Amino acid sequence: MPVYHKRSDCRVCGKRNLAPVLDLGSMPPANAFIESAALGNDECAFPLTVCFCPCCSLLQTPDVIDPEKLFRQYLYVTGTSDTMARHNRAYAETVVEALGLSADDLVVEVASNDGSLLRCFAEHGVRTLGVEPASNIAQTARQGGIETMCDFFTADVAERIAASHGFARAVLANNVLAHVDDPVGFLRACHALLDGDGRVVVEVPYLQQLIDRLEYDTIYHEHLCYFSITALARAFAAADLSIIRVDHVPVHGGSIRVQAGRSETWGDHSAQVHCRLDDETERGLSDVATYALFAEKVAAHRAALVELVDRLKSEGATLAGYGAPAKGNTLLNYCGIGPDRLAYLVDKNPLKVGLFSPGMHIPVVAVNAIEQHHPDYLLILAWNFADEIMAQQSAYRRRGGRFILPIPDPKIV
Repeated sequence: MPVYHKRSDCRVCGKRNLAPVLDLGSMPPANAFIESAALGNDECAFPLTVCFCPCCSLLQTPDVIDPEKLFRQYLYVTGTSDTMARHNRAYAETVVEALGLSADDLVVEVASNDGSLLRCFAEHGVRTLGVEPASNIAQTARQGGIETMCDFFTADVAERIAASHGFARAVLANNVLAHVDDPVGFLRACHALLDGDGRVVVEVPYLQQLIDRLEYDTIYHEHLCYFSITALARAFAAADLSIIRVDHVPVHGGSIRVQAGRSETWGDHSAQVHCRLDDETERGLSDVATYALFAEKVAAHRAALVELVDRLKSEGATLAGYGAPAKGNTLLNYCGIGPDRLAYLVDKNPLKVGLFSPGMHIPVVAVNAIEQHHPDYLLILAWNFADEIMAQQSAYRRRGGRFILPIPDPKIV
């Protein structure tokens, strides 16, 4: 597979009439942080565009980077956030209760990262297995006591798991369906691993929230799809899975959790799902004009954020960024915000500290830099954890520090 290629067909329905709706320019992969020794080298950058499929309503980027390049060594870990820890505990309790899981049951998580979620299931006495392609992160999970296969999840991997561990009562896929170039094939592999009455449980950021809250920074090369329930219903049906229920969860700026079972057991999608499909049509999620308006708002947002940052700088203020998330790098690169505007980024993830942000080359330092240097303003790039961050930085605020929330409208708090 080449390092980069551009698709012309839809990932769900296969039609070739994709409508371009947004062009974010050319930028490096959002997690391709740089060591200082490599700053002078040429940096790989790729187009980042967004298209809409009028046939199945899937919003997607046709720009595909080889997953071996993106995911074999990875810097994002789920275990650094208190918010995610609470989310994971509640998630495990919900699934364990819904399926009545016991010690005899197997829960498999695809793209299991550092095993944070599976540890919550293990605490309920359930057998667990993670599948994680990043070798460094898989090793971290194993060190934490979670059995983890280091591989991309495919039909072949599903067959091997079923042979070695048995079929799964629950197959979990959190924030990974959007990352795969063949979501229908991925769901078919989940189906193949599922016990007869088991469930596939998928969490994805919700397209309605992305549009309503102008969360364009969540668009980057790792995220190939941006799902409405309409598009998910098409993808699940194509994989012979029926959606049983859909729940909203607040993580990552607004997500949906979908529970599905084998179509031969459940028949059609639930009545709840069909109501949601009608609602999405009324809200315009199946209308290309919705996304043209979204693109106009994105351009206006860039102008507003740059104007705010430059005004504060002209007044003599010092600014830094809080968080070095992948989404932050879309925002920084699209808006052209570099070290001349933000002195540094702080992050709790030790894998990122000491590196430089891709594209803009802003240094990433430990969180204690805030106390040492006390910038006047912190631009919260990890805005999905803003409440947690501001609570943790109460001493900074008492000393006069202010926060800038970039999404949905740039504002100082």
